[in-house]
Amino acid sequence: MITFLVCLGLLVAAYFVYGKYLERVCEVKDSAEMPSKVLYDGVDYIPMPLWKTFMIQLLNIAGVGPIFGAIMGACFGPVAFVWITLGGIFIGAMHDYISGIIITRNEGVSLPEVIGRYLGGGIRDIMRVISLILLILVGVVFMRSPASILSMMTPAIPYWWWVAIILVYYFVATMLPIDRLIGKIYPLFGAALLFMALGLAVVLVTGDYTIPELTFATMRNYHPQAESMPIIPTMFITIACGAISGFHATQSPLMARCLNNEREARVSFYGAMISESIITLIWAAVAIGFFAGVEGLSSALAEHGNDAAWAVHTISVTTLGVVGGILAMLGVVAAPITSGDTAYRSARLIIADVLHIEQRSKAKRLAISVPLFAIGSLLLFVDFDVIWRYFAWFNQAMSVITLWVIVAYLKERNRNIWVALPAAMFMTFVCSTFVFTSKQFMGMGATPLSYILGGSLTLLLSALMWRLISKRTNGLKPLK
Repeated sequence: MITFLVCLGLLVAAYFVYGKYLERVCEVKDSAEMPSKVLYDGVDYIPMPLWKTFMIQLLNIAGVGPIFGAIMGACFGPVAFVWITLGGIFIGAMHDYISGIIITRNEGVSLPEVIGRYLGGGIRDIMRVISLILLILVGVVFMRSPASILSMMTPAIPYWWWVAIILVYYFVATMLPIDRLIGKIYPLFGAALLFMALGLAVVLVTGDYTIPELTFATMRNYHPQAESMPIIPTMFITIACGAISGFHATQSPLMARCLNNEREARVSFYGAMISESIITLIWAAVAIGFFAGVEGLSSALAEHGNDAAWAVHTISVTTLGVVGGILAMLGVVAAPITSGDTAYRSARLIIADVLHIEQRSKAKRLAISVPLFAIGSLLLFVDFDVIWRYFAWFNQAMSVITLWVIVAYLKERNRNIWVALPAAMFMTFVCSTFVFTSKQFMGMGATPLSYILGGSLTLLLSALMWRLISKRTNGLKPLK
């Protein structure tokens, strides 16, 4: 329990200490012109209260990752607590905050357009495609997982009926101005999500649960398939949203277009990510404690087809009672639904930015949205494991590109690149090594050769990125 409490304390303290430091690194100004006012359109560019931008950003980024990913990641043992904490503070929250600042200062444009500004048109075009693939996959994943949970809660309503209901909601939320539906119902979803986290934290601290401490003896891989699921890189792919997730930066333009001043970015971006890390930490600890240890968790999951949704339902109802469990489950359902709807919204904005289609017109929003949802609907019939497998790697690959954009931004402004450069190289190593070790790609397993190849590819890619960044930033005028 001490390890859990220390990690929790570090996450809270980081918002006030490291988050404040990053504000100084980015030279945040109260007087900066904001896209919400300069480009107001009544649809996407709309000034909103700070508490709403925080809540919406938290729900945008908190899909099934901080819950399902935490449960599956906890199978690696107490080392997961370290990744959630240090990754959340120094990589994930830094990634979300500085990318949010960059996007805000670039008129709230979509992530691929910002990538093009710093890394060139070729990479921009590639990332346009990758971003759209990722966002559509997110929309599909975050339709199926909440539908699965809701069908367990309401046996009278079949799974596919829930999929259809969620799909209709996504379409409506994508089309409407952001303050009409999202701005009004997110506070209710947010209350359920925060209740879930607070309720489980209280149960964990006051209940008779044993959470293993992190020691030299426990700093090992507890996963039942340790040989094929090495901590490096698999754990860093499995636990994404609670530590670092490329999906988050695709969501930042939504709130970058709604901030009232740059000071609000620390709450809306850094604060939202720290909150998500706390939720992830709580779920990882509860999963281990509830099933009486890491081995017990792994065994229980194996008996139920590694279904994290089953674990969530069992933990919630058992620990919080029927009423509390239902509220907790609503929080779990709210997280993916409120990420899925904004995933499609972000995809619409990317296409609109690429094709320079203004979005005041309902007809023009409809012309973009219909094909997006047609593709997403077809993917619903593809095997879920296949969708999730590639979503996870695409997600972290996106974070790698965004981290290198942050390095370029800081270098251009002659600011402290060391807050981002080690993170960029580390995540490049994670994604590179995963290509060689994972059966989804090269399938070489956790062999010395895999790590040598992964390390070599990391050095090569890092050198190429640094050369590209140096060449471009030397020829660019500093941004405002």
